[in-house]
Amino acid sequence: MQMDLQIKVAQAVHVLNHDTESCNRVAANQWLVQFQQTDAAWEIATSILTSDRQSFLTDFEVEFFAAQILKRKIQNEGYYLQSAAKDALLNALLVAAKRFSSGPPQLLTQICLALSALILRAVEHGKPIEKLFYSLQNLQSQDNGNMAVLEMLTVLPEEVIDSQASDCNISSAHRSQYGQELLSHTPMVVEFLMQQSDKRFDGGVPVQLHDRNRKILRCLLSWVRAGCFTEISQGSLAAHPLLNFVFNSLQVQSSFDVAIEVLVELVGRHEGLPQALLCRVPFLKELLLLPALTDGDEKVIGGLACLMSEIGQAAPSLIVEASPEALALADALLSCVAFPSEDWEIADSTLQFWSTLASYILGLDASIAKNKKHVEDMFFSVFSALLDALLLRAQVDESSFNDDGMVDLPDGLVQFRMNLVELLVDICQLLRSATFIQK
Repeated sequence: MQMDLQIKVAQAVHVLNHDTESCNRVAANQWLVQFQQTDAAWEIATSILTSDRQSFLTDFEVEFFAAQILKRKIQNEGYYLQSAAKDALLNALLVAAKRFSSGPPQLLTQICLALSALILRAVEHGKPIEKLFYSLQNLQSQDNGNMAVLEMLTVLPEEVIDSQASDCNISSAHRSQYGQELLSHTPMVVEFLMQQSDKRFDGGVPVQLHDRNRKILRCLLSWVRAGCFTEISQGSLAAHPLLNFVFNSLQVQSSFDVAIEVLVELVGRHEGLPQALLCRVPFLKELLLLPALTDGDEKVIGGLACLMSEIGQAAPSLIVEASPEALALADALLSCVAFPSEDWEIADSTLQFWSTLASYILGLDASIAKNKKHVEDMFFSVFSALLDALLLRAQVDESSFNDDGMVDLPDGLVQFRMNLVELLVDICQLLRSATFIQK
């Protein structure tokens, strides 16, 4: 009976995804929706994910559907499962995570989402996350188990701290409790990530190494957002090996974007970090930004513009000191503004930094800050060049005219111009009206 039902599920999934007749797809979808609501769905979905593949189940789509079923049923009915049933389901999902630890990645993610949902409903354990971490340590000791552990550690913080998640059956009080319980495991997680980042594939395929490093960064990003470095001193964080790993990942194309996300998140959360990263700006400028500007690599230019804007915006007091590093940052961002991209996102992403810096300079108290005029003089040329670049980027070119000769501004340019208004007012005050009008 169970085997017949598994076959029917597999056939329905195949029809839903591949049948050319819409009426057949509708019928398959209706049957699958009804099936998901049955008690039998628990056992069938679990069996699909944990049993050896049969000829009719040699299909990622069926396994993915099974993982989705379990995730949804846990979210909707998980609280009502008996403790023994939850334990059995937990073990089954861990087996499935181990089984699919090498991929497909979307399937492993769905399994980990189901695991997270189950743990967050295991309130009878008192400390359910403690129980999960014990299980993960066992999984880590198995062959190839680290990739499953890595994905689980990526998904879990996102599910715990995301109060906007579609899963709204968990109270804010429980989320807070689980968040504290989660962060108590930070030392173990950081140690695990450091071990993974130190590993090398002996004669392995570079793609595998890059893929794993990207997964490490995604996991680290989840824990940074959860607040994992809150208790670490600013000095220790600046010299932390994982920060060096993130910084080095900027130099690898496949991991660049995630590394940028991690650094931006860290800058926004830790006051002492902008100063440490500011020291690295000249290196970033020479090694990454200038070649990207030459090659027209908008992904790198946009990422660095975002990161450097965050650094400067978080610590304008460091920028006005006009150190070589601060001036390098300002010059780098000027280059990003002036870069002739097809849209205005890169230039637009820097505007908040320039506004923050201008407001900070204008707000310096002349009676206390004796060097206010010196600061204004130092940055006069910077804001003069910025104004030139902004006016150039805000211009209308030939492509903005339609066939009737009327101006039809792109939405991006319209938004960019609107975002410029306050900054232009500040620049006018800094440069004085006569200079501003000449421009």
